Amino acid sequence: MKILVSGGAGFVGSHIVDKLILEGHDVIVIDNLSSGKREHLNKKAVLYERDITKSVEDIFEKERPEIVIHTAAQVMLRRSLEEPVFDAMTNIIGTINVLEACRKNEVKKIIYTSTGGARYGEPKYLPVDENHPLNPLAPYGISKHTAEHYIFAYEKLYGLNYLIFGFGNVYGPRDDPRFGRVIAVFARAILQGAKPKIFGDGEQTRDFVYVKDLADFIVGSIKKNPEHKLFNLANGEQVSVNKIFEELKKASGFLGEAEHIAAVKGEIRDICLDTTLAKNELGWTAKTPLSRGIRETFEYFKSALK
Repeated sequence: MKILVSGGAGFVGSHIVDKLILEGHDVIVIDNLSSGKREHLNKKAVLYERDITKSVEDIFEKERPEIVIHTAAQVMLRRSLEEPVFDAMTNIIGTINVLEACRKNEVKKIIYTSTGGARYGEPKYLPVDENHPLNPLAPYGISKHTAEHYIFAYEKLYGLNYLIFGFGNVYGPRDDPRFGRVIAVFARAILQGAKPKIFGDGEQTRDFVYVKDLADFIVGSIKKNPEHKLFNLANGEQVSVNKIFEELKKASGFLGEAEHIAAVKGEIRDICLDTTLAKNELGWTAKTPLSRGIRETFEYFKSALK
């Protein structure tokens, strides 16, 4: 099957591409390499170095993919606070460009990777299920959720089948500390002999999920047509930032302490996702224990940052 992955040289996208190629699919990648890295891209994939904020219809016309996995996005919550127009251009206009290319070239299905935390805002209850009210606190959550409405509309208007996966806090090999995901940021600080910086008291919680678990699951879901269309994907466990730091200390042998700094506006205090729907309809399970995933992630950075 020919499958197009937007953002296929990125953190999550490159792992999806690897899994697709391992299973024998022909893979086309659109990536502007602003955050994705050429060295992360599987050599068997065909790369078009393009920006989704501009039309990509010519690529679709030439390659005629059957399935699209849309991972290309502006993913930094803090950057969305500083540059909301850029955030909206990438996550909303970029998604519309991908959808238009799908519509005009008879793509059968799109899989959209969304956010499982920022889209909900401050939770009214935990764990948060897919029916939770949507009150995003930051432009990033707003833009990622807004794109979901377009995807829903394109199914109703044009028959484009879809799945939407809202991720917990993704971590793992190939993450880039520049994007502020806590495990990558802490790992780099430890390897550089610096004090990791914890926003606030560190007791804020997140629901972490290993990137390879996501990639395997997404590829395994391509042919599935469940009753529902939107699913949370995470471990379903609240883990504090302080706990993450302690796990990294164990993995690295780091003996120092973290520095606590001011909390960030627009970030939720606690999040934990209810993944019951994905388990029941798609067989989701988070296979990698947090301690092992953190250990593997640290070993990756230890090698990559040499």
